[in-house]
Amino acid sequence: MNPINLVLTQASPAGGGSTLVFIFGTMLVFYFFIMRPQLKKQKEARKFRENIAKGDKVVTVGGIHGKVLDVNDKTAILQVAKGEIRVDLGGISAEGVADAEAIKAGS
Repeated sequence: MNPINLVLTQASPAGGGSTLVFIFGTMLVFYFFIMRPQLKKQKEARKFRENIAKGDKVVTVGGIHGKVLDVNDKTAILQVAKGEIRVDLGGISAEGVADAEAIKAGS
């Protein structure tokens, strides 16, 4: 007997349909509880970064609070306490906007 046929006959029990249902069910749960929320969060973050405009108060992922002075395609210039810095738009946190009091305290 061919070794491949031997493995296939041993691997397929009589209730093979229930195994497929279990696999597809697991894939659906994985999609709806893990992938879909993550994709939605990424879409919202991308939309937030595309809508950043001059004068917005933002926080970088490193925790730096600043006010947007200028925005390019990939970077933004932020006014911080001791001057200006250029940051990548991907480095601006989409979780929230900066606290106005924190920016005034630094100036």
